[in-house]
Amino acid sequence: MAAVQRLILSALNCKRPNPRCSYVAPTYRQAKDVAWEYVKTFAGPVATEIHESELRVTLLNGARVRVYGAENFDALRGVYHDDVVLDEYADMAPSVWPMIIRPALSDRLGKALFIGTPKGRNLFYQVYDAAGGDADWTRIMLRASETRLLPEAELEAARRDLTPEAYAQEYECSFDAAIMGAYFGKEVAEIERLGQITEVAAEPTLPIHTAWDLGIGDSMAIWAFQVHGTQIRVIGHYEASGYGFDHYVKECAARGWVGGDDFVPHDAKVRELGTGRSRVEVLIGMKRKPRLVPDHKVDDGISAARITLPRCWFDAERCRDGLEALRQYRTDYDEKTRAFKNTPKHDWTSHTADAFRYLAMAWRVLAPEPPKPLPKSIVVGGESSMDLDDMWKYAAAPVAARY
Repeated sequence: MAAVQRLILSALNCKRPNPRCSYVAPTYRQAKDVAWEYVKTFAGPVATEIHESELRVTLLNGARVRVYGAENFDALRGVYHDDVVLDEYADMAPSVWPMIIRPALSDRLGKALFIGTPKGRNLFYQVYDAAGGDADWTRIMLRASETRLLPEAELEAARRDLTPEAYAQEYECSFDAAIMGAYFGKEVAEIERLGQITEVAAEPTLPIHTAWDLGIGDSMAIWAFQVHGTQIRVIGHYEASGYGFDHYVKECAARGWVGGDDFVPHDAKVRELGTGRSRVEVLIGMKRKPRLVPDHKVDDGISAARITLPRCWFDAERCRDGLEALRQYRTDYDEKTRAFKNTPKHDWTSHTADAFRYLAMAWRVLAPEPPKPLPKSIVVGGESSMDLDDMWKYAAAPVAARY
């Protein structure tokens, strides 16, 4: 509420022509649910137009205040801002601020306000931490125990109802509380403690492999890695949206991610109705070397990723956004059943996490182990009773034998 009021006052007091002020939440629906009614209520007395379909109001001085969702962050490109509120920044893709919002403030010398609930020492924490040593920024932490906005009896009831970690996060603004429902939070924190998130240069004598999550009209994520014995050197990560295969192939080539295998999900063999070609065939035509990761349950892939992470060494800079996605990848809490759901939450972390799942299911076929025969349980083109180890053996089979 206070952030919306601040945004409207900023729009009214802006001296530049055609002011544009924006409220951005992680998703469009969330932005509409959280902020839109407040915008209409507080802007109503000074508004000349209210545009329901665009979640936008026009004020007496011609300024516009608009509500956005950050899930399709490319839609925010090319829009200038005089003031922006980024609500729950911890749930947004890491590139939203540095690649989209920050440049859009420059020519207007605009302002930004980050608000949200701490969810571990993520990018939101980094912004908060950096603000403490920068005279151009102000930071405020509003702990329930200090603001006294809630009665002590309510706080005591919350302490009884919530876990200590949940209470510390939601009421006391703790950045150190674990992210509830996170799949890989502990594993990433442990390898960071052990110094395995550092500078990792590509080894010239080893091929560079990639693991792809192939989106359709959505984001596509790629991990680049090398395998040395049972050690996995993750040297890069890339994600974008709204592009064709040629873009990603060019990006891989520009980064030197060539020569190795490209591990892709099993459904990449399916031919598209429009072109009659599979995505495997498209990649082969672009001189890439796709290999199908065997079909598997998401739970098995997540288990494989948990087993794989302790073997990984990540380049801290080139994998920064990817690591943040792995930290944030999680399931939701079901209030009705009072338990975490059995499926991952689909948000900006999903594609990167899925690509890492394919990496985890595939890397063993690259380790220097003697070849083993395919298990008899495999039925090409039909059902399979493979377990996780069988899947890894199966992935070593020639691509032509699998579709």
